[in-house]
Amino acid sequence: MANPASVSVSQPPESGNAPRTAAPATSARPVAEVIALTGRDDFLLEFGEALGGQVAVHPVDTLDAALEQLSDARRVQLLVIDARSTPDVRAAVDAVQARSPDTTMLVFAPQGAEQKIASAVKGTNVFALLPIPVDLRKTSAVLEGAIAHAVSRHEAAHADPEAKSRGRSERQTSFAAAPAAAHVHDIPAADAGAPERRGPGTMVLAAAGLAVLALLAGAGYWFFARDAAPGAEQRAGTTAASAPQSDEDATLEALGAAVDLEPTPVAEDTVAQGTVDELLEKARLAMRERRYTEPAGDNALLYYRSAAAADPQNGEAADGLARIGALLVTRFEETLGAGQLEQASLALAQLKLAQPDDARIPTFESRLVQAQVTRALADGNIERAAALVRVAQQSGSVQADQIAKWRAEIVRRQDEARVKRLLDLAADRIRDGRLTEPSDDSAKYYVQQLREIAGTNSAVQRISRDLTAAYLRRAREAGIAGRNAEAERWAAEARAAGASAADLSALQRDIANARARAASAESDRIAQLVRERLQAGMLSEPAQDSAVHYLTQLRATDADHAAIQPLSRELAERLVARAASAAREGRSAQAEADLELAQRWGADARAVQNVRQQLAAARAPASSSASSTGGRRQTLLQNRLKRTRYVAPEYPERALARGQEGSVVVEFIVDVNGQTRDVRVVSSDPPEVFDRAAVNAVRRWRYEPVIENGVPIEVPARMVINFKVPD
Repeated sequence: MANPASVSVSQPPESGNAPRTAAPATSARPVAEVIALTGRDDFLLEFGEALGGQVAVHPVDTLDAALEQLSDARRVQLLVIDARSTPDVRAAVDAVQARSPDTTMLVFAPQGAEQKIASAVKGTNVFALLPIPVDLRKTSAVLEGAIAHAVSRHEAAHADPEAKSRGRSERQTSFAAAPAAAHVHDIPAADAGAPERRGPGTMVLAAAGLAVLALLAGAGYWFFARDAAPGAEQRAGTTAASAPQSDEDATLEALGAAVDLEPTPVAEDTVAQGTVDELLEKARLAMRERRYTEPAGDNALLYYRSAAAADPQNGEAADGLARIGALLVTRFEETLGAGQLEQASLALAQLKLAQPDDARIPTFESRLVQAQVTRALADGNIERAAALVRVAQQSGSVQADQIAKWRAEIVRRQDEARVKRLLDLAADRIRDGRLTEPSDDSAKYYVQQLREIAGTNSAVQRISRDLTAAYLRRAREAGIAGRNAEAERWAAEARAAGASAADLSALQRDIANARARAASAESDRIAQLVRERLQAGMLSEPAQDSAVHYLTQLRATDADHAAIQPLSRELAERLVARAASAAREGRSAQAEADLELAQRWGADARAVQNVRQQLAAARAPASSSASSTGGRRQTLLQNRLKRTRYVAPEYPERALARGQEGSVVVEFIVDVNGQTRDVRVVSSDPPEVFDRAAVNAVRRWRYEPVIENGVPIEVPARMVINFKVPD
């Protein structure tokens, strides 16, 4: 990108002379500060890449923070507004204009919203409206002009205290100055060899710099105005430019307006002073010394032109110009063939001075432009190619059919570049897992754009398949985890993205198989817990971490599991063995409880009967009377119980769904306050199905305290609770 304040012209060395290289004029760009009003890190990264580290960027999240930053009038400042982070762009622009009228502003709008935002900020001092995603080259080009504009405004404001009052009208003038840039190549270069001409030369360089600045400002204006008012005339008194008539026209205008073509090398068109004889003598000497076109101010072309200007009928001057013209034609052909396009351009400019009526000049101009456009396209510099085509079309130096071919190629390449960028964005979002959110920066968003502009492109079809596969993966993961609603949502996205019926059927099979594998693994885990508890002797206690508990759980979740039968037998055998041990130790209650559990798990009837015989034998006849007496007393006390609160057991949902019925025998104590405690299951049929419901209900029952000898006493109770499916 050429610096707007600097212009350099180089020429090939003449044969026979020492090479001369003119030092290019340089100009240090004033330091500028960019304030970016955005809340998005991805925008800052892309915008920073366009800046190339040339200016400082200060991101702010709120308009108030931006206004606070803009309060420092000592610095050159630009405000960049990300429309996605600013709900009301027009209100923000108005607030900035009210606080800081000289601030140069750029607005970035997402695709699809450009026209709406352009209409909203129409009539403000917004310098340019640029697209999101950020186009690096366009943004860099327009930013160059915006910085130059801000610098000139800042310098003018500090040099002229009244500049601020003229700020708005001057901004409007800068927008309309674009047509002046078309004349930048016609400005004559300064004569470096003539000291008396340095003043005008300096003026020419300044004019060229201003013209380039006008071109950049015009580029920014085009971006801003093309959607806001298509076909509208420029409002600075200059000739109105017609609006683009087609999508290709719009594309070409957009690309060409965003690049600053370097100034075309210009030939020395000044006239030397002196008599005709003096000029011819100097020309002869220059020809002998082979100073045909340089150095500036002392060459044969200058002297012959000056002599011809003084005496148009002078034959020697005409002959000399013809010889120099032939030399320039040769030089043009050689430099053009060697790809030295700047030197070829200079040779052509000098040929126009030497032989302005040469019939070959239009052909040479066409060939030069073709070479320049071809090189720009080969280098991938689409914006420069578009600018060259615009100039060629305006000058009429190239046939219309060639212009049409270039335009089609530029549009094609721009579309390819856009497709590639969208492909990269979509691939990044798929990799990051951002499939549908946020809605304007997701894989789905970019793939939809790709399908609209290049649906038949193989890369687009491939990224579409990748997105569909990502949807199916998400659906599979959610389905396996049991998140059915989420799984259905991702399946719907996959279906909308083009997933086939076979893909969706495979998804359902995968989910079902994965769930089956997970269930099998869970059943195996529970079976292992049963084995561990049996090994540790934890047969029925603790209630929630015993062999009985886990085996009941396994039977409820996977009734066909292969381990149920052998584990049930082992549990029953261990319970019978423990009951026999309890019987020998006189713990008849424990023995009875273990025998009841053993029977539920399929214990051998003879083994159970043997233990019961041991229990009967252990009870001596002498104690039978006492036992009978104790039993009668317990029965009498239980008969005196009066229940004051009854809570019906809750029928287990699983049993109710199966139509399963049963009963539970519970024992408990009614304490001196009439509350139940020590509730336990003595037996149940079927095992473990209704136990918890029965225990929970009994714990909530209440009784009147039983009074004996004037004192409340505890009463043991035993009760059968039946569970029947309601009719």
